[in-house]
Amino acid sequence: MVWFECCIVLLVVVAGGGSMAVVEGAEVTYDGRSLIINGQRQILFSGSIHYPRSTPDTWPSLIAKAKEGGLDVIQTYVFWNLHEPQPGQYDFNGRNDIVSFIKQVQKQGLYVSLRIGPFIEAEWNYGGLPFWLHDVPGIIFRTNNTPFKHHMQNFTTKIVDMMKAEKLFASQGGPIILSQIENEYGNIERAFHENGPRYVKWATEMAVGLNTSEPWIMCKQDDAPDPVINTCNGRRCAETWKGPNSPNKPSLWTENWTSFLQAYGKNALVRKPQDLAFHTTLFIVKMKGSFVNYYMYHGGTNFGRTSASYIITAYYDLAPLDEYGLIRQPKYGHLKNMHAAIKLCSEALLYGKLTIKPLDQNQDAYVYNKNSGECAAFLVNNGTRENVVVFRNIAYNLPSKSISILPDCKTVAFNTAMVSTQVSTRSKQPVIRFDSSQQWEEFHEVVPQFDRTSLRSNRLLEQMNTTKDTTDYLWYTTRVYQRFSKARYMLRANTRGHVLRVYVNGVPVGSAHGNRGVSNFTFESIVSLSTGVNYISILSVMVGLPVSVEFVVKDSGAYMESKHAGLREVLIQNVDITSYSWGYQVGLLGEKLSVYDERSIKVSWSRYSSPRALTWYKVSLSDHNVVV
Repeated sequence: MVWFECCIVLLVVVAGGGSMAVVEGAEVTYDGRSLIINGQRQILFSGSIHYPRSTPDTWPSLIAKAKEGGLDVIQTYVFWNLHEPQPGQYDFNGRNDIVSFIKQVQKQGLYVSLRIGPFIEAEWNYGGLPFWLHDVPGIIFRTNNTPFKHHMQNFTTKIVDMMKAEKLFASQGGPIILSQIENEYGNIERAFHENGPRYVKWATEMAVGLNTSEPWIMCKQDDAPDPVINTCNGRRCAETWKGPNSPNKPSLWTENWTSFLQAYGKNALVRKPQDLAFHTTLFIVKMKGSFVNYYMYHGGTNFGRTSASYIITAYYDLAPLDEYGLIRQPKYGHLKNMHAAIKLCSEALLYGKLTIKPLDQNQDAYVYNKNSGECAAFLVNNGTRENVVVFRNIAYNLPSKSISILPDCKTVAFNTAMVSTQVSTRSKQPVIRFDSSQQWEEFHEVVPQFDRTSLRSNRLLEQMNTTKDTTDYLWYTTRVYQRFSKARYMLRANTRGHVLRVYVNGVPVGSAHGNRGVSNFTFESIVSLSTGVNYISILSVMVGLPVSVEFVVKDSGAYMESKHAGLREVLIQNVDITSYSWGYQVGLLGEKLSVYDERSIKVSWSRYSSPRALTWYKVSLSDHNVVV
């Protein structure tokens, strides 16, 4: 990979769009076979590493391991809600320092694929949109809506201008060779009727009009207008994707899932390296794919409150680099070997003519021949049984669901089903134990009662609009009058949660929670009410903001601004108390007092006594407080 120290002015015709642009430095265009960098077609392997899901001190190591694993490109989203937490107030420090991250990639000689979005989903809180957008008058997210388009364009322009100022686009000698606008919009486009295609056209014109000189992409967007390239996301893009929407556009795979997201209460979805290698190679061979990005190559950690609804803090821990950046074998090594074998076939793949020769019922030879004599063959067994086939008078053994790569059309350099990399295991060794009750201190939360609240309403307030994403917690509290002593009643609370903890007169009576597959759940419990006034206090907890309708991932975020969370209905023995006067407390007392800050002088800690709900616990670790 060569970076030009001098600037070269080139006249570029962008394939597919036919538009003209004068650029300086490295030239990035494309044709129907691949991206073209400095006049050369390229087969590129990419991996997603998200800068805020790791820490700046780990970035160099993660990038180096990705490069050693045979990657050419690092792909990352841009996280709008991190960078613009309030309108016009920006944060690009620490884990948010996207410029430093990209420069680290450049320093190690890799390219960058920048997915600006700015809606990203990514199992990220509110899909990456800042919550303040919710309060913009007349706004409807991700459609032909003037307020949304205004703020979306402002942020996209902010990021592009920042990249230009730091000379990070390839045309300036930087590493960015691709940019993405929107994200999987094709999943929801029809929900907006005629305004869906109008929005896609606007987003394309807006992005291309920023004049980055590098190609733009849209993933899962079959109708992506020229010159934007439509790309595939999924596990089996060679079998499920229609392909580019123009013969002048290359086949690009932006999300080749190395495992899958994991939600609370769900087991991890394991994707074997053999399956990953098979479908990656099949995409390159069958679809003439020239760019494959692994999502994720390193998932990292969802720090703080950055996870979307019900998503655990460990993100794609089963990727080639695990949550901690450790190499996960055999996935890492098997892909590395595959990358090397495919790169041996680059000339034939990118410039050769494809011939498909049937070998047996489920076996085919994909042969790429170049006029100058280069030949590369890929023997594909798409069947469920091992088979011996004859290709050019030589017998080859093909395991089930496998592809043998022959860079010279004769010698097998790699087979996708034959793993030679040894399996690695991850172990942990406790260094310090905190199993003595004498080491711990505790601070009990106070259950609020109606009389002590200042925020009141004669209805149940929607949670996200009340908390404004400043906390996961909202207390609902009301008063009910009971004439008879110790009467027992059924209390029901319907919520779009995600967690409820219910108290009667300050005493816990139970809890319940939902899951990622449903939009609501109901808490039920028999409770005792005393004679006179009784206080019902219900703590509603969000486990990340949603990114899709009814919290179901398949909808990818249509009409997010109209979603609801929190309590919807409360009944006591079939008496609806939803319309009673309710008091509210936003957040927990411990949050307000900053119990997690060792400098806080407002908290009075006591020695640990026994396990108890709604309690903060503190222990000292090397003179630094750890609060849970």
